Amino acid sequence: MEVSFSKEIESLALGAGDTFHGEGILAITKALLQSGVAYVGGYQGAPVSHLMDVMVQAKSYMDELGVHVEACSNEASAAAMLGASIHYPLRGAVTWKSIVGTNVAADALSNLSSPGVKGGALIVVGEDFGEGASVIQERTHAFAMKSTMLLLDPRPELGHMVNMVEHGFRLSEASNMPALLELRIRACHVRGSFECKDNQPPAISTRALMSEPASFNYDKLAHPPVTFNHEKLKVAERIPAARRYIVEHGLNELHAGKHSDLGIIVQGGLHNTLVRALQQFGAADAFGQCDIPMLVLNVTFPLVPEQIAEFAAGKRAVLVVEEGTPEYIEQEIATFLRRRDIQTPLHGKDMLSATGEYTAEAMASGLSAFLGRYLPGSAVDSAQAWLQGNRERRSAAASQLDEPLPVRPPGFCIGCPERPVFSALKLAQQDVGPVHIAADIGCHAFGTFAPFSFGHSILGYGMSLASRAGVSPMMQRRSLAIMGDGGFWHNGLLTGVQSALFNGDDAVLLIFKNGYTSATGTQDILSTPSQGAKDEALDKSASVVQTNQDIENTLRGMGVKWLRTVTTYEVAQMRKTLNEAFTTSEPGLKVIVAEGECQLERQRRIKPWIASLLKKGKRVVRVKYGVDEDVCNGDHACIRLSGCPTLTIKDNPDPLKVDPVAVVIDGCVGCGLCGENAHAATLCPSFYRAEVIQNPSWRERLLHTVRSALVKRLQTS
Repeated sequence: MEVSFSKEIESLALGAGDTFHGEGILAITKALLQSGVAYVGGYQGAPVSHLMDVMVQAKSYMDELGVHVEACSNEASAAAMLGASIHYPLRGAVTWKSIVGTNVAADALSNLSSPGVKGGALIVVGEDFGEGASVIQERTHAFAMKSTMLLLDPRPELGHMVNMVEHGFRLSEASNMPALLELRIRACHVRGSFECKDNQPPAISTRALMSEPASFNYDKLAHPPVTFNHEKLKVAERIPAARRYIVEHGLNELHAGKHSDLGIIVQGGLHNTLVRALQQFGAADAFGQCDIPMLVLNVTFPLVPEQIAEFAAGKRAVLVVEEGTPEYIEQEIATFLRRRDIQTPLHGKDMLSATGEYTAEAMASGLSAFLGRYLPGSAVDSAQAWLQGNRERRSAAASQLDEPLPVRPPGFCIGCPERPVFSALKLAQQDVGPVHIAADIGCHAFGTFAPFSFGHSILGYGMSLASRAGVSPMMQRRSLAIMGDGGFWHNGLLTGVQSALFNGDDAVLLIFKNGYTSATGTQDILSTPSQGAKDEALDKSASVVQTNQDIENTLRGMGVKWLRTVTTYEVAQMRKTLNEAFTTSEPGLKVIVAEGECQLERQRRIKPWIASLLKKGKRVVRVKYGVDEDVCNGDHACIRLSGCPTLTIKDNPDPLKVDPVAVVIDGCVGCGLCGENAHAATLCPSFYRAEVIQNPSWRERLLHTVRSALVKRLQTS
């Protein structure tokens, strides 16, 4: 049973007179339908995953509107969909996560931006800064500048975000430029409401087909010699048209303030946090009214030189609040002002942090320097006291601890089918020696953390096999590349497998086939178990479902000769297979498919099934693992080999023993890894397997009574 978005889908159908309540990213999804979008595609990834998840699950409603929805294999295929807007008045939207997705889509986006678009083209990008980000810290802004694409950065208020989506399509059509809509993670998850409009079925759609294709027009191709003229059009026509639209429709917001001799220019997405920071200086109220004039850039590319110059002229100083590095906006503003001989002092990264997420505290530190110079007074002292108070509270909390809290990095889910493979890999390297491991993006990247600490590089989703190509020829021992089935279908098949086979590379590829792109929200892929297979497993009272053979068949079809499929929880067998792959005399690419269904999806599937059995009074058997504390010797090799959160330690009950003993705590899902490790690594025999039976038969109850009586008698004798 996959995650259901039924309530979210209902909100997509709201019309005029209704009020939407919910998250920012769902409001964006609703805005697409209100804007008459004709087609939607994308590749899932936080913080924008819900957009595609909801659209895919709302297929029947999308069909009613005539909107085509496509779950794309990667960001490049999503970006290529926007080619429909080059010739036809079709509004299209695609989505993906941050700069990593934009990098994958770069080829298609560049070739889209060259001829330009006729129908509005909108790319919803989930930007992710700060320590909680799971991607590299680069900015989408650079790509917008390079390819001359519109970049929208809306103020995080649902009604405003919805309006910016609608304007984004119109702005794209007015300028013939594709538009990027940048949404930080806080904007995607901000909650609020807005007054809905009716959804607009597109004029051309899956329910209203075009009778003929567009006439051939070489000027619409991204191909020399017309590409030279495209570059001229970008500067001579498209950017000026975009600037006219921005000014005429007031997309950038000007907020007045009593200190008219100062100013702040801020990216729209940072507006709310900036207001919160200004409150600490007494320079803003709870309703967002600020004492310092503010220019909110809801469109950060292209900027309007006249708008910037008019705002800055005559002021004692202007502060640019721009997240990320380099400071593209600050540099462009400086150029605008100097060309007009406006000598207003300009500040930005000289006072604010050069990198990282701009939280309220980070902004307050920069504002303190700015206001301390240009607006000194008690308000600055008050903010400094607030910042110092925050530091003191953290320090006071830390002082209550005997020692600093240990670092707790993210890790595999309890029962994750990928953890046993890393245990087996740890054992295999004891046999064959250390190997170079090319890691990849996905859940399996948690293997880079303790207790495994595996991985020498991560160079892109599905790129692991390709990234070891320069290493393999230089190593005496075979190199190992790791990727998931999501990465395999996303990029690994072509960039890795095809290249390795073509070049006759002698390497080992380990593919985790858990059935989903799990790290992005367990979305379906080609190797996802069919619903029939899931239902059949439940009908047979089995908790394990076998996925299809699409990956194996694809590999065989491409010419892979050495191919093994091993169940991930069989640690000893996986260790043996890895040893064979590293030591066999057979040349060429050797592929191990580690098969084990994602534990999250498994639990979502079997928990309702078990609950229904219990409700009917039927017999249910649950496996539980434990540690015999009398046998455990306190070595804890089991923990070092597993890393499972439910396998931990407790005080030794024996007063004569000092070392704590291992214990399996509540939360164990009964995957059996601890026992498998004990067997494969020849550890101590302290683990036991028990079966907890609910709604037992009369024979089992009778047997339990006899056993209990016998044990009690033996204990007292």
